[in-house]
Amino acid sequence: MFQKEEFLFAADDVQTAVYKLAHAERVTVLTGAGISVASGIMPFRGKGGLWEKYDPEEAANIESFTRDPRSSWVMLKEILQVVAKAEPNAGHYSLARLEDMGVVNAIITQNVDGLHQEAGSKNVIEFHGNTRRVICMACHGQYATASIRLKVLPPYCPICGGVLKPDVVFFGEAIPKAALLQSQVETTECQVMLVVGTSGMVDPAASLPAVARTKGALVIEVNPSRSHLTSTATDVFLEGRSELVLPMLVDEVETVLGRSKSSSDVRNKHAE
Repeated sequence: MFQKEEFLFAADDVQTAVYKLAHAERVTVLTGAGISVASGIMPFRGKGGLWEKYDPEEAANIESFTRDPRSSWVMLKEILQVVAKAEPNAGHYSLARLEDMGVVNAIITQNVDGLHQEAGSKNVIEFHGNTRRVICMACHGQYATASIRLKVLPPYCPICGGVLKPDVVFFGEAIPKAALLQSQVETTECQVMLVVGTSGMVDPAASLPAVARTKGALVIEVNPSRSHLTSTATDVFLEGRSELVLPMLVDEVETVLGRSKSSSDVRNKHAE
């Protein structure tokens, strides 16, 4: 069982989180950059973040990209090279386990690295898109980023010659309508929202935990330090790195479910 001295949070908090996760009819997960740090992808904000090197209002703004795509692609190429080398960590695999157990219904991710899917998660809502795809600004054709040569910047569409752009949301662009609507449904219908590795500072994603809570959901937050959400929306705060906390949490949930119901029972209930 859980050993209190291994982590900074109280055993009672873990027991509450485990019980709620194991018995909720619908669990939605919201993830941010923090879950991918152990995979070698640093957050954009904060010390060592990409915004210390590049001005986001220039390099990651859609107007700037349209005006001077080459300058933006200098930063984008650096991001793509980091993401291409990254692999899922224990945090990603733990969430995939929860989905496989029938506990997690959906993951809303602000990340653009595709690591949740690579870890095995199936119902992933990409709030900000995915760097593993590029789209043509002219004909809207889509291509795998790995198939595009980046020796000359910006890269161009092999069909129409238009400028290619990573399929991610830039500053000044709207969240994809389908992702936004899906996220709203999962947020309002869940009984538990598990928030992992996000500061809760960037809307509209930052507002989702508070919305879930107003609808009666319990909000469980896993972060290495207190965030804006901790004092505004969180019910249970588990302080620690997600790649350490989540495997422990999932092991405990699996133990509880093993005592009370079979895995097939859980999956059947979840599919109804």
